[in-house]
Amino acid sequence: MAKYTGPVCRQCRREGMKLYLKGERCYTEKCAIDRRAYAPGEHGQYSRRKVSEYGLQLREKQKARRIYGVLEKQFGNYFEKAERQKGITGENLIQFLERRLDNVVYRLGFASSRAEARQLVTHNHYTINGHKANIPSILVKVGDVIQVKEKSLESPKFIELKENIAHKTPPEWLDLDKENMTGRVIALPSKEHLDFPLEEHLIVELYSR
Repeated sequence: MAKYTGPVCRQCRREGMKLYLKGERCYTEKCAIDRRAYAPGEHGQYSRRKVSEYGLQLREKQKARRIYGVLEKQFGNYFEKAERQKGITGENLIQFLERRLDNVVYRLGFASSRAEARQLVTHNHYTINGHKANIPSILVKVGDVIQVKEKSLESPKFIELKENIAHKTPPEWLDLDKENMTGRVIALPSKEHLDFPLEEHLIVELYSR
């Protein structure tokens, strides 16, 4: 499976905002964007170029792609599916991205970041409706139950996560059983449920060029 292997803090600096790609570190003074709030590269600190309309659209797409950890081709495939599906394309795109298993695991608090969620999913720590689920891109649906495997609950990592979710409030489209580390999809996600600002209409405009 292809993936970005470079320094993730560089991505936050390029987008000019925290993308929360490193979990708890992003909330500490070690966060790169708090220390160097300018784009990476030799001229990043001094660049004052006016951003074009295309540039704004591209940055919004790149921001969404990086937050969800999706590669270019895969993101394009999601957009094509969103465009073919009934309804508003931008809202459909948000639903596809939010319904990814790795995102749901993160949003439930079963991982400290989406990147960690992808890793834990591929290492087979979760089930959907009692069945093995080790593909991060699986799309959950209303009624699905996502659970941390009983054996995994005994590991130090999940003991720590269980302590942390005591203070976790999941989005309204997910129901969380904190004691049993179980989550249920009770509705479809929408833009109002995002944990970061997204102008999805700019992404639609970009792909509609």
